[in-house]
Amino acid sequence: MADPYHNNIYHQGDGDSYRTYGQGGQDNAASDATEGHDEEDQMYEGEYQGIPHPDEVKAARRAARAKARTVADGVSDQEELAEQYEDIMEDCGHGKFQWTLFVVLGLALMADSVECFVVALVLPSAEKDMCLSHTEKGMLGLIVFLGMMFGAFIWGGLADKVGRRKCLIIVLAMNCISAFFSSFAQGYGFFLFFRLFSGIGIGGSVPIVYSYFSEFLQMDKRGEHLSWLCMFWMMGGIYASFTAWGIIPRYGWGFSMGTEFQFHSWRVFVLVCALPAIAAFVGLLFMPESPRFLLENAKHDEAWMILKQVHDTNWRAKGEPERVFTVTQIKTPKTQEDEFIEIQTATGTAFQRWVVRTLTLTKLVMKNVLSLFGRDLRLATLLMAIIWFTMAFSFYGLSVWFPDMIKHLQHEEYESKLKVFHREKVEQFHFNFSLENQVHKEGEYINDKFINIEMKSVKFEDSLFVDCFFENIRSTETIFENCTIRSTVFYDTDLYEEKFIDCTFENVTFLHNKKGCHLDYEEENDVLVYLVSFLGCLAVLPGNIISALFMDKIGRIKIIGGSMLISAGCTFFLFLSFSQAAIIAWQCLFCGVSVAAWNGIQVITVELYPASKRATAFGVLNAICKLAAILGSSIFASFVGISKVIPILLSFGALVGGGVLALKLPETRKKVLL
Repeated sequence: MADPYHNNIYHQGDGDSYRTYGQGGQDNAASDATEGHDEEDQMYEGEYQGIPHPDEVKAARRAARAKARTVADGVSDQEELAEQYEDIMEDCGHGKFQWTLFVVLGLALMADSVECFVVALVLPSAEKDMCLSHTEKGMLGLIVFLGMMFGAFIWGGLADKVGRRKCLIIVLAMNCISAFFSSFAQGYGFFLFFRLFSGIGIGGSVPIVYSYFSEFLQMDKRGEHLSWLCMFWMMGGIYASFTAWGIIPRYGWGFSMGTEFQFHSWRVFVLVCALPAIAAFVGLLFMPESPRFLLENAKHDEAWMILKQVHDTNWRAKGEPERVFTVTQIKTPKTQEDEFIEIQTATGTAFQRWVVRTLTLTKLVMKNVLSLFGRDLRLATLLMAIIWFTMAFSFYGLSVWFPDMIKHLQHEEYESKLKVFHREKVEQFHFNFSLENQVHKEGEYINDKFINIEMKSVKFEDSLFVDCFFENIRSTETIFENCTIRSTVFYDTDLYEEKFIDCTFENVTFLHNKKGCHLDYEEENDVLVYLVSFLGCLAVLPGNIISALFMDKIGRIKIIGGSMLISAGCTFFLFLSFSQAAIIAWQCLFCGVSVAAWNGIQVITVELYPASKRATAFGVLNAICKLAAILGSSIFASFVGISKVIPILLSFGALVGGGVLALKLPETRKKVLL
């Protein structure tokens, strides 16, 4: 049988095979900078202190891996490629190139985080601007996660077939375009569509970002630096909260063109939220494709050039430009997929070629997805799916429950201050002051004027209005129930027909009713909304730092299991959430503890799967995560004001179950990336 792998040799000199690169081939490949340089004259500064030279450490690692291979019954071609690639990344070192990529990909991850927060932060203003019902508000909150669920699945699969960089550029472009158009969308339908489209785009960023970055990291740096990358998700939440607080309450930042086109400050905030995606998009234009992806697709020439670029960039930045990239041979798999696609698309019209290529890619992606449930990966995929689901169900469910409970406590406090007026009789009186949080029962209002006032949470019940005049009225949660209204004029008000329930009208006139809904920035934009979001994001900083420092020391499994079990214990503190301050404190505690589990889950996900399935697996699991987020937020929100017990028990049970299963996963911190 023919070997499905073949060797590609780069003739930089008369060198040995890859296993001995850096010996025979280095003299001929050396640059002019090394001419006349005697390595024996160099003294390693740590030699007198008994500190081993970094090259000796690398050699020891390679010897250990080689010994492990000889002990094993046999080494597959895939494992041999993984070993070679790990050796190359060790020679390239960790430096300027990885840190530059770290910032660019971090901005892309930041864009994903902002997308999760933007709707929740603009909703108090958008619901007034677009007159949204409770059902429409709920749909707007869920549509982003629905889009991200599909986006993760689609773009994760495509990233393994088309390329990490190319797919990430497309998803960021989709997010930027959608943010622009959604900020100008005046109708609910268009706004909903563009937020869905934005979610489909940015939903693919998380699977691609982690897969992409992990393939530029050597084994001993992987866990730590992938954990540091997770901090950008926190930064995205802080950025969204801070800019929302600074922009949305500023009513003067918007403009209008008549009554049909309104561009209020919350729309400015939607535009500003696209800045991380724009910055990441621009940065990616200067970044190369993952060389590991290229090697998996037999594009060895391009992969070699990129690896050389990484090597030279890092060592020049470290002040050692004389170091030469000495790789002369890389063993790469020979795939038939690209050749098959090209053969199928060689003839026909442009549209026919596009259809053939699209159908072929779809089949390849679905084949890759199904392979995740094959004999070798079935158990790992099942365990990871449950862990992702339980973690997301609890985290996102409680993330919605915390602010909703705060609103519920505020509403209870507000209702406790309700004023009730019974059988009052008011004649020839001019109401020139606002009415708020009041109930008027069986009142009589004769020849009264209500001019230039606001009515908030006001109810007139079984009351009589005769010869009254209402002008320039703005109302919120105001209704007239079972009232009799005679010879009364409503001029320039927002008291629509639906605000009169079972009322009797006699000679009543409505003139120049206000169109749309009004925005009250002082009332609708409570600073607590932004503060809760800001503190929840900031609280994860200690957990991020701890998980990054210990990810490679104590292992991924202990980080995930320990964090989820401790988070489960923290949920019982929610029984003590009797005040707004207590809820905020427990939210910060829960977020700070649970973030370590998130970091560990994302690290181990990229390490469990081979390069040809890595982004696909991450995309499938991230789609399950978003499905759990939709279910968790919907279920937990339905119990606000009804029961604390059920949300607490649900989150506790999910976290304990996921944490125990996490301990069954294989440890991956000392394994090369397949």
